[in-house]
Amino acid sequence: MPKLKPGTILPTVAEDAAITKAALQDPDASPYSDEEWAAVKPLRGRGRPAGSGTKVATNIRLDRDVVEAFKQTGEGWQTRLNDALREWARDHRMLAR
Repeated sequence: MPKLKPGTILPTVAEDAAITKAALQDPDASPYSDEEWAAVKPLRGRGRPAGSGTKVATNIRLDRDVVEAFKQTGEGWQTRLNDALREWARDHRMLAR
């Protein structure tokens, strides 16, 4: 059994039985059949999504407001910045379309 956080309160055997009984009586919470479980497939694999594999670590100076604007868009801002640079390079015929 995994280590629990301090202060975690586990239900007693009687409470667990009552919870299970209530869950089994709920029509919206019916357990999956073996056939349904066999058909289950993960939406995506574990870990980070596969990248292009051609990334290069670099250190460039950019205007603070530009970086902040991309950071404010949330997670994935570096990818969006890369995409913007790629689009500009393609528009200026620096990269193949």
